[in-house]
Formats: sequence, C-alpha cells, structure tokens
Amino acid sequence: MNQKHSPETVLITGASSGIGLELARIFAQHGFKLVLVARNRTKLLEIAATLPGSSVHVIAKDLSHPRAPQEVFEELREKSIPIDVLVNNAGFGQYGKFADTDLETQVEMIELNIVALAALTRLFLPDMLERGTGKIMNVASTAAFQAGPLMAVYYASKAFVLSFSEAIENELHGTGITVSCLCPGATETNFADRAGMKDTWLFKLGAMDAKTVAEAGYAGLMKGKSLVIPGAKNKLLVQSERLAPRKLVTAISRKIQEQR
Repeated sequence: MNQKHSPETVLITGASSGIGLELARIFAQHGFKLVLVARNRTKLLEIAATLPGSSVHVIAKDLSHPRAPQEVFEELREKSIPIDVLVNNAGFGQYGKFADTDLETQVEMIELNIVALAALTRLFLPDMLERGTGKIMNVASTAAFQAGPLMAVYYASKAFVLSFSEAIENELHGTGITVSCLCPGATETNFADRAGMKDTWLFKLGAMDAKTVAEAGYAGLMKGKSLVIPGAKNKLLVQSERLAPRKLVTAISRKIQEQR
C-alpha cells in the first residue's frame, strides 16, 4: 500500500545544534512538519520559534538512556504523528587513549551512536513499510572508513552506522523505503569542543560548515543516494583509504588526531 499524507513529517535527533539544526531549517524550508529531539527542551523551543510556517513538535530526551527511543516512539504514536522521514543525527565523541577515558562516557557513546540509532530505525520502519514509502538518513562520518586511535569507540561506532545503513538499504530495496548514510568529515559544530579535540590536526587542517554538509545530506536523501560524502577533499580521502594498507591508514589517522 502507498498511503501518503501531506505535508510529510521528519524526525531529527540531535536537532539543537550543528548539522541537526541546519537539517531542521532545510526541511522546514521545504514544507515538512518537524519533530525535533534533543536533550535541551528550552533550546528546542527557541529553535521551533524561528521556523515560521512549520509545524514543530519538540521532544526533550537524552537518547543515551536505554528507554528513550521507545519513549519517543510511544509519545508520537499517542499523538498520532506519523514519521515519513527519520534522521538519526545525534551522536558525540570523546578524545583520548581508550584506557584513559571514562568508561561511563564510552558506554553512553555506544548507547547514543549505535543503540539509539538502531532502535529508532527498528521502531519507525514497520509503519513506513506498511505505507510503502519513507526515507531514513543515518549520520555517520568519514571516520567510518578506518580505525581511529585516540577516538577508538567513536570511530568504531560510525563504522557500525555505515555498515548497518548499507545492509538495511539492501534489505529494503523495492519496498519504497530509501536509506542514506551521510558521512561528513571534520565539520564546524560543537562536536570538537565536546570531544576535546579542537586543537587536533584534523580540525586545524580545515573543516566544512554545518550548513553545507546539511545541504549535501538533504540533496542526497531526496535523490535516494545510499552514501553521501560531502566535499571533494573528503571523497578523495575515503577513496585513498580504501586503496592503502589498513595499518598505514590507521597510523595516518593517529597522526592527524594528535594535538598540534
């Protein structure tokens, strides 16, 4: 069946800043209804007020808590808000040698970057399949293509996102559901500050602005592209990593992650 309603509704996680915020603005400009999810309710309400003409529903949830994805799903079901486009954007990283990092923070990262993303996808996918239409965007990173010394768990979590997205994209072929994986490189958001890596070579060598990344992601999603890598430099980086020996790629990754 193919029951479409208009306008369509997009759910965006991590919508209070960075790429998520820019995606919210783009979807609003294209007439979508929005469901914005992040931890800070006040910030979400402020953002909603800047999106005139759009229907915006905000949900303040910390998706690193195991029950949070189910609670988001249940709230929307109770309010009869169908989700046509799911954007799993929320995520964070932590800089440092794995043995020296805080275990609780690493577990929270896995819960947010991996578990919440997979859970939200599984929760909203059946309704999309019943309607025979829908779009999913999972935000990974160019980090997905190699190991990342000094950010071991973060890089591994993004490798999961890429592999998961490519697998379900294949499973959903012919169903009317498309899956896009957005893989930006270094981007000007609050990510680097939170991760404690603002002074690494990775960011000092140049970062894309969040709006440009979001525009590339939106365009790729609308075209049904399974993989979106914004920026010529990032595309070249990913291609070179595929050809080089893995130990060499890991060593180079370590070098650009080191503090200046």
